[in-house]
Amino acid sequence: MLHCFMTYPRPSFESKLCAPETLAMRCAQLPRPLVFTNGCFDILHRGHVTYLAQARSLGAAMVVALNTDASVKRLGKDGERPINALEDRVAVMAALESVDLVTWFDADTPLECILSARPDILVKGGDWAPEAIVGAAAVRARGGQVHSIPFEFDRSTTNLIARIRASGDDR
Repeated sequence: MLHCFMTYPRPSFESKLCAPETLAMRCAQLPRPLVFTNGCFDILHRGHVTYLAQARSLGAAMVVALNTDASVKRLGKDGERPINALEDRVAVMAALESVDLVTWFDADTPLECILSARPDILVKGGDWAPEAIVGAAAVRARGGQVHSIPFEFDRSTTNLIARIRASGDDR
């Protein structure tokens, strides 16, 4: 059997990956209004993609900032989290149609990313009160909006991991 070794182009979604140091410049090139959200997005599920599509519908472009692996660990989640490494999480996030740019942050909050991105609309999930969202004051001070989108689907990565582990006990 003859094997052809072809090279394939890099997936176009990889152009959406943005190092934090170039975030301000890349965001300046995006259409406005610009939406910003952030999170771990460890194991992507229906709740995540629904939330992201709803957030994106609020503007003309959306930036998503992901916690680095070290930042996820400091959040006090399960000691084995994140399940997926940052390089995998940013690639999966970038592949989503609703996402225009993906960056990451190693701090405990995304404030520096928010200040660099200068979004018109700041969004988090329904478990966040708008006044408690990091960066809300800065966005509002520039005339922007802050939204807390109610969960449409009751899903969580923590519960999903627990179900996977429980199903493994039956073998």
